[in-house]
Amino acid sequence: MEATLRRSGWQGGEGTKGVPGMTNLDAVSAWVDKYRKAWESNDPEDVRELFAGDAAYLTAPYAKPWIGREAIVAGWLKHRDRPGTTTFTWHPLIVTEEMAVIEASTTYPKRRYRNLWVLRLDLTGQARQFTEWWMREP
Repeated sequence: MEATLRRSGWQGGEGTKGVPGMTNLDAVSAWVDKYRKAWESNDPEDVRELFAGDAAYLTAPYAKPWIGREAIVAGWLKHRDRPGTTTFTWHPLIVTEEMAVIEASTTYPKRRYRNLWVLRLDLTGQARQFTEWWMREP
């Protein structure tokens, strides 16, 4: 985690190191359900509920992260999908106390993506850090 974040120019912050989380399958499932709700609604409050106040959202492993809830909401809304235009399936690959790795597939009307997500939750079930890897299918 640290190497990737340093390369992106982010040095970490409170809530990202040494903070116990509640990452377990139930918490991960609840978070992904809320993420999907926010994806479909693009409601700023739905997005805010997903992330801790000082969370980091990396839209790609080496992307400059959106830091903090309001920056995440702004970035999300700038890049939002139109509601009802995607289907999404997912399953966990790894779930530990510290993190979850999720494999997913997103289908748009004329394209399909495979995704890997790394998710770190805090004790309240909000993301402290979320990183996306996505690849368009040929």
